[in-house]
This record gives sequence, C-alpha cells and structure tokens, in this order.
Amino acid sequence: MATQSSIEGTGSGQDLGLIERPGSFADRTDIPAVPGTNRLLMSLPAEELAVIAPRMELLSLENHAPLHQSGSPFEYAYFPQTGLISLVVVVNDGRSVEVGLIGKEGMVGAPVAAEVMSSPYGAIVQAPLTALRIRADILDVLLPETPKLRALLIRFAVFQGMQVAQLAACNRLHDIDQRLARWLLMCQDRLGDSLLPMTHEFFAEMLGTGRPTVSVAAAVLQRAGFIQYSRGAVRIVDRSGLESAACECYRVIQQFTCC
Repeated sequence: MATQSSIEGTGSGQDLGLIERPGSFADRTDIPAVPGTNRLLMSLPAEELAVIAPRMELLSLENHAPLHQSGSPFEYAYFPQTGLISLVVVVNDGRSVEVGLIGKEGMVGAPVAAEVMSSPYGAIVQAPLTALRIRADILDVLLPETPKLRALLIRFAVFQGMQVAQLAACNRLHDIDQRLARWLLMCQDRLGDSLLPMTHEFFAEMLGTGRPTVSVAAAVLQRAGFIQYSRGAVRIVDRSGLESAACECYRVIQQFTCC
C-alpha cells in the first residue's frame, strides 16, 4: 500500500553528476528517511525538490511486481531507494531477456524528459523495492519548472541506451558463465549487499537462457570460490575473483553507469 510522502526543500543544490561523492547524500535533510535514498533526487536543489515532492508517494513492492508493460504509455515514473528493477524485452512466444538494470542510481520513466511517453521495454521488480513514484503526466508538466531534473533524466536515458547496446552484444557474444558473473556484479553494485535473494529460474529468465545452463554456470563460479548459492539466494564471497570471471562488458558498463 502506498503512503504519501513529502520532501521539504531545505538543502543546497548539487551538480548534475550521478556518481556518489563523499558527503553528497548524508548531509541532505530534505529527503524522506528511507535507506538507500535515490541519487537522482539527492542531486537536485531544494527548490526543485519542493516542486515535485508534493506529487510523489512512497511505496514498497515485492519481487516480480510489474511496473511498466512494454509498448504501453508510462503511467508512473519510479525513483528506487532500495531494491532492483529489470528492464526486459518479451517476445511473442513469451520468452524474455533483461536489457537493463536499475537501482537507486536511476529511475524508470526517464524518456518522459524527452517527451517520449512510452518504452519498448517492460519493467519488473527484481529485488524487494522501496521507491518514490510520480504520475508520468504530472512529471511531464513539472519538468519545465525543474531544469536540473530534466537534465539528469535525459543523461540517465542516454546511459540506459548505452547499457542496452552493451548488453545486446554481451548476450550474443559471451559465454554464460561470464555473463552470469557480470550480472551478479551489477546486482551487487545496485543493492549494496553481497547476498542476492534470487533463484536460478530468475537468473535464467534475465539472461535469456535455460535453468540447467545457468545452474552449470553457477556451479563453475561456486567451485572457483567466487560465490555460494542455496535455494533462493546467492552470496558473493570473492568479488575480485568474480570480476576476473566476468566479461569486459562489466567494466565497460561501469564507465557509464551511475553507481
């Protein structure tokens, strides 16, 4: 159930960079006291927060909850504070593959800033989510009053496009164990936790392959001492080792990922 939340604009403005900097979030007092506060919102000056905050609501969603259907107009824009969101493409036979991953560094609905009110990608909750949301049509109306927010959303949309292109190449060219290592690292970066509450079935769906194939790849990474997995969860125990097992796409994506 969604609860209303407001943000009082009392902080100073931040620059448009999306990379976390020491002290850039902890000192803000004008954001709801929710762990892992969204970095896009934390980068806004107080006067822009004061414009959008009264129209936002705070909500929590469980795994696999749908946020946006592919091809449909955006109903809401979501700014995650905790959890993960997957952008997915679903083909006619029902198969799907992940083409983007969003955590507290970003948001769902960035194309609205460029007056694009729909997306070919669906969005689903990948790990239990706490987010602030605003109706997309209201956000569209408010963006002329919030130029820094508009700039941030356009920049994030560009980053998303780069990520989609790199993941398309990764899914076509790299082995499943490399892709699984890359994906686990990306999840940890956004969750900020070495324990990832996800099943092999979900890994397989996001990576566009079968469960047995993912199970074999996970076994390879576990035998190498990089991860430990049990039913419904994977723990990263050797991050540097996992980085060595990942394809170069992880490092490429990190160059233009805001986390």
